[in-house]
Amino acid sequence: MEHCVTSTVRFIADSSWRRPANGNVVLAGSPLKLFSLSQAGQAIAECIERAQILPVGHEVLTERLLDAGAIHPVPSTVDSARFALNTVTAVIPAYIRTAQEAESLQSLVTSCSALHGVVVVDDCSPHALPNLGAARVIRLEKNSGPAAARNAGLALVDTQFIAYIDVDVAISSDTISTLLPYFADDKVALVAPRVKSPTTATVLGEYEAVASVLDMGETEARVRAGTRVSYVPSAMWLCRTASLRSISGFSDSLRSGEDVDVVWRLNDAGWRCRYQPQAECSHLSRTTLQQFARQRMSYGESAAPLAKRHTGKLAPAKFNVWQASTWLLVLLGMPFIALGVAIVASASTAKKLRRFPQLRDESFRIAMHGTVQSAQTAASAINRVWWPIAFVLALFSQRLRVLFIVAALGPAVYEWWTKRPHLDVVRFVLIKMLDNTAYGAGVWKGVIASRNVAPLIPTVKKSVTNEE
Repeated sequence: MEHCVTSTVRFIADSSWRRPANGNVVLAGSPLKLFSLSQAGQAIAECIERAQILPVGHEVLTERLLDAGAIHPVPSTVDSARFALNTVTAVIPAYIRTAQEAESLQSLVTSCSALHGVVVVDDCSPHALPNLGAARVIRLEKNSGPAAARNAGLALVDTQFIAYIDVDVAISSDTISTLLPYFADDKVALVAPRVKSPTTATVLGEYEAVASVLDMGETEARVRAGTRVSYVPSAMWLCRTASLRSISGFSDSLRSGEDVDVVWRLNDAGWRCRYQPQAECSHLSRTTLQQFARQRMSYGESAAPLAKRHTGKLAPAKFNVWQASTWLLVLLGMPFIALGVAIVASASTAKKLRRFPQLRDESFRIAMHGTVQSAQTAASAINRVWWPIAFVLALFSQRLRVLFIVAALGPAVYEWWTKRPHLDVVRFVLIKMLDNTAYGAGVWKGVIASRNVAPLIPTVKKSVTNEE
């Protein structure tokens, strides 16, 4: 077998990676894909599994694996030394309403002092900005929203990279330097850190510390629509300036969801976007339930405008035909038939994979994992987007009422159990329900305003796995 030498490139396998018996097939990625490996490919796979330097000629396979989210890059010391902080300009969109926000802005500008420069775009703030030292400040004549403010800053940047940072975000001295080496891949346009909410003594603070919608979790990912991490919030982004200009920046007309739109347009243009939780920043949570609900509702309102721009990407749930059939039968009160369909789905998966004998044991696991995952997807759709429909149906059917209550409480209780917040289960579940309900209300508001029902319609595909 070929040794893992003569290159400086290393990758690690995604958590989804499965190579049964160290054989000639790999199941990995998001969504799950099946890769058939040559003998040289097996040598490359072994190096990836050991996080070792790869042999020459790995590029064809590793490019496919990278695009699928099956592997992730490991920056080298050469990559870390290649990019300096003086190649980065920070752009801070600022809408300052209080003295506390002014202090946060001043602190954020100070924390960016090692960068090439800082551009603060004052989005017609009602409160005076503090003394920001050497930072360049421009003021918009009217409040135009974060997308327009970021574009105004982009127009002034002359460095290779641009760091977008919101006023309510705090970064450490290592945040940007940890993200920079990932741009050694010339196809990478955007790298985002993990955005965490600091624990506070309030109920909302305790909830946000473990369940913030801005926190994409502890596992790195290729960011793309329809994957485990389908977007990253623009609370803090590090971007290749040229890549943003190649897609004409943000869409000024979007008041929310503008970050989702940019990520998806970058991907459509052939760029890669990455989520790297090795770097972290903190984001202040909302302090009142009213602010919290309004924020979540605004996120939901972005679904309909985004659905017009990105056809098929805003579905509230995605199933394969077996999963859709299973849960439809459950809703219709035929659980035993649904169980039969699930068994047939397992047999269908096994049949598809039978030309790979080493996957015989994996087929059942894949089918069962898909069924469980589809149950979580269905419950999430019911709680977040379909809850007005579920509420009406529950008024007329005791069976559906019980089913919807289980769908609402089960995932929330499980999340509380696994994350173990410093918050009792009752309050955690109630806030989770408010979180989901407010988002869904925003989706329906956007749907009605735009007369576009795409964010309410699930998508159904045929296959369980994709094959390459």
